[in-house]
Amino acid sequence: MWKLKIAEGGPWLKSGNSHIGRETWEFDQNFGSNEERDAVDSAREQFHRNRFQMRHSSDILARMQLAKKNNFSLDLQKTKDESPFDINSVSVLETLRKALNYFSAIQAHDGHWPGDFPGPLFTTATMIIVLYVTESLSITLSSEHCKEICRYLYNRQNIDGGWGLHAEGESSMLSTALNYTALRLLGENADDGPDMSMPKARKWIHDHGGATMIPILGKVWLSVLGVFEWSGVNPIPPELFLLPSLVPIQPGRLWSHFRMAFIPMSYLYGKKFVGPITRLVISLRAELHVHPYKKIDWKQARKLCAKEDVYNPHTWLQECLSDCLYNFGEPFLTCWPVSFMRKKALKQIAEFLKYEDENSQYICIGAAQKALSMLCCWIEKSNSDAFKCHLARVADFLWVGEDGMKVRVCAGQLWDVAFAVQAILACNIAEEYRSTLKKAHDFIKDSQIMDNPSGDFSRKYRHISKGGWGFQVADQGWQVSDCTAEALKVLLLLSKFSLDIGCDQIETCRLHDAVNNPNGGYGTWELARTYPWMEIFNMTEIYADIMVEHQYVECTSSVIQALALFREKYPGHRKDEIDQCLRRATAFIEKLQNDDGSWFGSWGICFTYGTWFAIEGLSAVGQSYGNNICIRKACKFLLSKQQRNGGWGESHLSSRTKAYTNLDGEKSHVVNTAWAMLALMKAGQAERDPIPLQKAARFIMSTQLSDGDFPQEEMIGSFLKNGPLCYMVYRNIFPIWALGEYQKLT
Repeated sequence: MWKLKIAEGGPWLKSGNSHIGRETWEFDQNFGSNEERDAVDSAREQFHRNRFQMRHSSDILARMQLAKKNNFSLDLQKTKDESPFDINSVSVLETLRKALNYFSAIQAHDGHWPGDFPGPLFTTATMIIVLYVTESLSITLSSEHCKEICRYLYNRQNIDGGWGLHAEGESSMLSTALNYTALRLLGENADDGPDMSMPKARKWIHDHGGATMIPILGKVWLSVLGVFEWSGVNPIPPELFLLPSLVPIQPGRLWSHFRMAFIPMSYLYGKKFVGPITRLVISLRAELHVHPYKKIDWKQARKLCAKEDVYNPHTWLQECLSDCLYNFGEPFLTCWPVSFMRKKALKQIAEFLKYEDENSQYICIGAAQKALSMLCCWIEKSNSDAFKCHLARVADFLWVGEDGMKVRVCAGQLWDVAFAVQAILACNIAEEYRSTLKKAHDFIKDSQIMDNPSGDFSRKYRHISKGGWGFQVADQGWQVSDCTAEALKVLLLLSKFSLDIGCDQIETCRLHDAVNNPNGGYGTWELARTYPWMEIFNMTEIYADIMVEHQYVECTSSVIQALALFREKYPGHRKDEIDQCLRRATAFIEKLQNDDGSWFGSWGICFTYGTWFAIEGLSAVGQSYGNNICIRKACKFLLSKQQRNGGWGESHLSSRTKAYTNLDGEKSHVVNTAWAMLALMKAGQAERDPIPLQKAARFIMSTQLSDGDFPQEEMIGSFLKNGPLCYMVYRNIFPIWALGEYQKLT
């Protein structure tokens, strides 16, 4: 049985805070009772049976173990109490206490809430390709790992035989070709799989033009494996790295997540690296392509992309530039004596990636970037200590659920804890959960990033990080604006908490460190370094707004709320700068409002999420329904989207289409409903007409399960408009938060 391990280290691992927040899984055949093993098998069977109706797991394996450690019994049957109830202070309190008891029981001993973080369905496959090419597959993954990864990939296969870009997506060439490849590399035969899964996948690939139709990200990975040719990939010249930093297209000026993928991809392209050509690779050449491998027109293949994958079509300017680089630039740059520039660029990129690896403790900024950086590290020196450090961190990305084992895009330990504390503090009975709050406080305190990246970090295109907080663990070292803001806000709220929760307050100087760069509208990881028009050079077909660090209503709102609280507690610290920041940020949010009264949310689904953040931010600086037309328009928008059952239910398609879209069947979603409730309550809806809030509260309470949990539903997170994410603990955090605020009104 798989065992979840929290905050544990191991060989080749370093940590600045005793591995706080680290989550890994270990297979132990003696772990767990017979009843627990039967429960896991039952959960797996149930998920597989219902996988086309409910696409997401409920994290039963992790929650079962966490609850046991905290002497709490889960209802693995996920039953509901169908008896009628009235909406009053007593019933709301009863619901809250059940929810808080459950939520406290699934908190880890280090103070965070472990959980899956599903995103793109191709990240598992890319890690498998790296491990295969570097001959590290059997070293890193046991037979039990491979078994669970295969389970996951088969569970995520669509009825038509393909795999979507994400769990709720229609089949795409990128995920289908890569996941088929991964299954073969894991030892599955071409005719294996439940219900003829492999032949069905291969048929989907062939019916849609074969692997030559894969987007550029897939072209790179298949070229690395040796089942695609680099001559079929549009140029990714590493020489761009040699450009002065003043040049807009210098890779160091790009958005951090794209930068940390583009630069290692340019290294691989510059090397034209291909792994060992094994019998399996030769077989995959025949399996993935429609035409014989040696007869494929690779020059033409570089322009092909399946229509199912195209969300962000290439511009004519980009096509012209690619043609020029392919026909003239690449031949010129690879001929002597000009080729010395490529050698110089590759050397500098290798040094840059080494710097990033070391400063992120080999976690890197995300799973996709780690796979690329790990491969580049191996190419530089296959038996290096650095590569061993990389292999040791693969476990940080593996997660086991009842759906199997996957490579998570990352984890969100700090982010979840910051929201969780605010949800608990919103309840009148928060003092009953002081132990939970104390552990969460300690986790946040220990997760603050204490130093900037090493050396002259600005020359390595890194932003200041000292005093900030990241999305996941402190060891990773990448600060994020809204994570810093939410963590700071929580510490300030805890300092105002009326009862002693038994923990020392964080030092004032560390709070000051967290407020070191007040400015206008806020992006995510860094300041904007290049121009919005750079998006016309977006080489990815699957994502939008990926080139530039944009500014977002959510990040800006979080910063407003945190700085307003900080100013209240420390009125003399950089007062003029903070006042100016709040004025500019408020104007920024108001300017972003859509004509219908909504705000577009870039990191959650979608208009509901953005509108909640906007109202919270404006309210933090004294704006209200009575004195701000933006808030009045926002309330009108939210009320217009309420369903008959009292809830709200917004689809991930809202992010993709940029137009509000309901879930299929006018279904309501418990998290969407909680966001809408929080926004309306903050805007004073209870004083004008409490009925919509009462209906929403009734809906949330009606969804609660017998043990206090809430059901796992559709994806509720988002990034890059076409990349939904699933935040597992949102289903617990936000119903608690909304009902906690609502109880104060009853």
